[in-house]
Amino acid sequence: MIKSMTGFGRSETVTDNCKISVEIKAVNHRYLDLGIKMPRKFNLFESAMRTLLKDYIQRGKVDVFVTYEDYTEEKVSLKYNSSLAAEYMESFKKMEAQFGIDNDVKVSMLARCPEVLTMEQAPEDEEQMWALLEGVVKQAAENFVAARIREGEHLKNDLLAKLDYMLTLVDFIEERSPKVIEEYRRKLEEKVKEMLQINSIDDSRILTEVTIFADKICVDEETVRLRSHIEGMKKELISGGSVGRKLDFIAQEMNRESNTILSKSTDMEISDQAIILKTEIEKVREQIQNIE
Repeated sequence: MIKSMTGFGRSETVTDNCKISVEIKAVNHRYLDLGIKMPRKFNLFESAMRTLLKDYIQRGKVDVFVTYEDYTEEKVSLKYNSSLAAEYMESFKKMEAQFGIDNDVKVSMLARCPEVLTMEQAPEDEEQMWALLEGVVKQAAENFVAARIREGEHLKNDLLAKLDYMLTLVDFIEERSPKVIEEYRRKLEEKVKEMLQINSIDDSRILTEVTIFADKICVDEETVRLRSHIEGMKKELISGGSVGRKLDFIAQEMNRESNTILSKSTDMEISDQAIILKTEIEKVREQIQNIE
């Protein structure tokens, strides 16, 4: 199946303690450019998230947004630094001895000394938190890929229709080319007769001129290669997969062949069809940029 590089996917999970939401959106990009924005508490999971998402996404500029809502009261604990409290008390005793004053330190005063009592946030259960986050990321990625596939199917059908139309243009050029040579021969004979005012002319000389002309305007090789490229692109589209880069290369080759056909053409009808062909190829190239 063909996937578009643009897409959007969202998922969320709600528990008694929290809600986690994940949104994924992407636009065209030559390679995979993955940007993740999430709360600081999830930063330790960034590497695992990138590894997980690469299983679903190969190309595109992808932005991932993670939001977290905590439904519980902040979990904090009180920590008593006994060694630091002992150092304070030892210093107070030295001050008592040095200055001859009473040591009237009470527990309430000692507790107010810096770093004796501190508030610390209770550690999260990392395994449980990752299990929740991983599930939401996977679901969002699956929804994202599904959206890409739907868009990719529309792209594939439109491209196949354009390629079929391009084949009709190639058919016209192949059918028209021999007629151009025959018309050139007839005009050449008429011109020579008019100039010489005779009814008999040297057929070998005419044949030589026509052969030279035919060789200059011959586009058989170009149309054969162009037809092969068109059929090859159709095959890749039907086979599916991450074929965007390959299709882009094929489109470049198609454009090269159409340019050669146009440069060789001396016939208005063939030139017109070659211009239309180039226009269609450009349309195809633009759409291919949106294929993963």
